[in-house]
Amino acid sequence: MSYQYDLFVIGAGSGGVRASRVAAAKGYKVAVAEGSALGGTCVNIGCVPKKLFVYGSEFGHGFEQAAGFGWSTTGASFDWSVLRDNKTKEIERLNGIYSNMLNNAGVNIISGFASFVDEHTVEVNGVQYSAERILIAVGAKPFIPEFAGSEFVVSSNEMFFLDELPKKALVVGGGYIAVEFAGILNGLGVDTTLAYRGDQLLRGFDQDVREFASEEYRKSGIDVRLNTDVKAIELADVTKPDGERIVHFKDGHSETFGLILYATGRVPNVDKLSLEKAGIETGKNGAVKVDNNFTTSASSVFALGDVTDNIQLTPVAIKEAMALIGYWFDGKEIDFDYDNIPTAVFSQPSIGTVGLSEQEAEKRGLDFRVYQTDFRPMKHTLSGSTERALMKLLVNNADDKVIGAHMVGDYSGEIMQGLGVALKAGATKADFDATVGVHPTSAEEFVTFSDAALKPKK
Repeated sequence: MSYQYDLFVIGAGSGGVRASRVAAAKGYKVAVAEGSALGGTCVNIGCVPKKLFVYGSEFGHGFEQAAGFGWSTTGASFDWSVLRDNKTKEIERLNGIYSNMLNNAGVNIISGFASFVDEHTVEVNGVQYSAERILIAVGAKPFIPEFAGSEFVVSSNEMFFLDELPKKALVVGGGYIAVEFAGILNGLGVDTTLAYRGDQLLRGFDQDVREFASEEYRKSGIDVRLNTDVKAIELADVTKPDGERIVHFKDGHSETFGLILYATGRVPNVDKLSLEKAGIETGKNGAVKVDNNFTTSASSVFALGDVTDNIQLTPVAIKEAMALIGYWFDGKEIDFDYDNIPTAVFSQPSIGTVGLSEQEAEKRGLDFRVYQTDFRPMKHTLSGSTERALMKLLVNNADDKVIGAHMVGDYSGEIMQGLGVALKAGATKADFDATVGVHPTSAEEFVTFSDAALKPKK
């Protein structure tokens, strides 16, 4: 049977763009459908604009700390509209780059949301397209639970386009998006409360990292409230739908905020796909089920990235796309290694991690030792800030290999990229010890751990 396309990609995010343009470069006739802006969540309403906001918010703390270095910042002020609009201009520039990459590769870009007609056919804006293979790469979307007044909150999507910053804001959630936006708002001068229903932020991270980061967030000025949940929200003035909101907490007290951000997780963005028409099975949260080769229950349909509800990271989706291309064109069975993936949380201070947490190593029954330190970074000996940094290494006693590295502190994401290479290469503690440190830096702590830094066993 002949089809209009060899490959039809649904979603022009990081994974979809990489798969479509590489497949086109290898000779496939490819189309990609995108109902929003090219680049997907990461480029438009995710990691890229969020990191730009982080940069902007860091100046708020920087001005406070500059006096110890002899700087006078009298008269410094912040204009939200300048940051917001400059961010938008940069994102539009990136949209153009993505468009050029796809066009130059020969990919047909179709604007609109695609839905399945059958396992070889999709429909976009009333027009049907057939393809030998279809790739689902639509990512995920914010999840906001329904409750009385949930219509008065915003998700991370809207945070990038606010008309103005509030004087007081509530961020609800305990994951990386919640702590990142709490840091952004706090750094931009907003009176910020971070409320989480659990007893500890950042579930899934190393316990020491969670505890240490939470204390640093408090020291930076964020009002962190654990074991706190929202019961209902209402407008302070029903004639002002964009005005203040009254939040009624489950502990019985009420408080007024100008903005309420719900950062309570993300779910696969499958609502409009009509997956059932192609016989595509889904699992938890609507995630598309795939095998090791990213093949769905329909043999002609594949899926990767956040829509599979695996590890929701842009570089992971890109690597998955390249692995899938190798499977299609070179017949390579996919053996994707999800261990030792470096991760950063761009909170303030930031977090970097790669490999196993102490709790994960214990669950695997490993015999390991932990080197750990926390200290006041050199910068803050003059800045006056009480901010501290945490560094931690896990070493497997059986072979001396480093199986985990964790950091809370400035530039932790940058530092963790290099450590990710080391762990991927199987570096041992002896290799770390034999490496000359870069002095004076925080990073050198990772290659100077002595037995004095061994964490006592429980």
